[in-house]
Amino acid sequence: MNITILGCGYVGMAIAQFWHQQGLSVTATTTRIERLPMLSNLASRAIVVRGNDAEALRELLQEQQVLLLSLGAPNRSAYAETYLETAKTLVQVLPASLLQIIYTSSYAVYGDHQANWVTEDSPIFPANANGEILAEAERVLLSATDRLRDRLKVCVLRLGGIYGPGRELVKIFGSIAGTVRPGDGNEASNWVHLDDIVGAVEFARVKQLGGIYNLVQNQPTTTGELFEQIFAAHSLPSVTWDITQTSSRPYNARVSNQKLRDAGYEFLHPVIEP
Repeated sequence: MNITILGCGYVGMAIAQFWHQQGLSVTATTTRIERLPMLSNLASRAIVVRGNDAEALRELLQEQQVLLLSLGAPNRSAYAETYLETAKTLVQVLPASLLQIIYTSSYAVYGDHQANWVTEDSPIFPANANGEILAEAERVLLSATDRLRDRLKVCVLRLGGIYGPGRELVKIFGSIAGTVRPGDGNEASNWVHLDDIVGAVEFARVKQLGGIYNLVQNQPTTTGELFEQIFAAHSLPSVTWDITQTSSRPYNARVSNQKLRDAGYEFLHPVIEP
C-alpha cells in the first residue's frame, strides 16, 4: 500500500516510522528542505511540498491509496494557509487511486460547553478565528465524500492535547508549578498519548473508517486535577487558583471517546499518566 503523510512533525514522524516498519510504502513530506535527511530515515521517500501547491499535490498523490493529513501551523497567523488552504487545494486534485483521507483535527472546535459532555454529534462552537478555520477545514475535507462516496473515505480524528516521549506533561506544565492561576481549576482537560494517536490512525486505516471520531483519553480530568497529578508525581509545588480572575481558556468540554471505542479501538493509555 502507498501512503503519503502531509505534515511530519511530532505526530507525523511517529506514524511514518510505524508504517515504514510495517513494510508500507510511505512518502513523508515537509515544507523545510533541511528536514529531508531526517525524514528519509523514517520513510520510503521524503519530499518538500506545500499544501496549497495544487500541481505539486496532484503529482504527489498519483498512485497513493491513503493520505494522512497531520498538519501543524508554524504560528497562529498561519492557520488559514496551513489547514484551510491545504484542504481546499487537496479536494481539487484527488486522484482516482486514493481510497482514504485521515485528518488529525482538534477537539478545540467544540469550544465552550461549560464542562458538559460532548460527542461527535454535539454542536461545535469555535471560540476564535483559528477554531473556525479548523472547523471549516474539516467541512471541506468531509465534503469530498459527497461527490466521491463510492470510493473515498474521509476520517476526521479530533485530538485532545498531545503528550508522549519528549513531550511529557511535566515539560509542558512544569514552569507553572507554584504559581497563581486564574479561575477555579474546574475546566475540563482532554489529552491523548502519542502511542494512541499512532494506534488510532492505524486502526482507522485498517478498518477504513470514515466520519468524525474523538481521540482523547477515557475520562477527562479538570485542569486542577491534572496539575495536582503532575506536580505531585514530580515533587513540585501546586498551583493556587484565584477565582477573582477570569480564565481566558477558550474551550471547556468533556469529550467522549465512546464512538471510537465502540468501533473496536482499545486505548493503550486510557487515563492520563503524569
